[in-house]
Amino acid sequence: QVQLVESGGGLVQTGGSLRLACAASGRTFSMYVMGWFRQAPGKEREFVAAINWIAASTYYADSVKGRFIISRDNAKNTVYLQMNSLKPEDTAVYYCASQTTSGSSYDERQYGYWGQGTQVTVSS
Repeated sequence: QVQLVESGGGLVQTGGSLRLACAASGRTFSMYVMGWFRQAPGKEREFVAAINWIAASTYYADSVKGRFIISRDNAKNTVYLQMNSLKPEDTAVYYCASQTTSGSSYDERQYGYWGQGTQVTVSS
């Protein structure tokens, strides 16, 4: 079992920045690909970013590429999402997840553990 707890959400103006954190506990944190997803009101949950266990590979949705940075600190069992140049369309609940099957890291069905989510609201 893996427990994931997100933090760092909030209200920010367009162009601002936020850093989300996801603290993991339970099974060996470093063995998992960790991902961030988001869900806006009335929309399906979508992939945002992912990072593999040695942080050698990162993956981003086109909509956030160049603005968001995913990183992890295995010693602290924590994964981060630095969000810069935020836009109103980034408003959503952001979820941290741990991949548990060997499919595409862009596919939420590959993730078996999820946090409770943290709200990010970007005002125009």
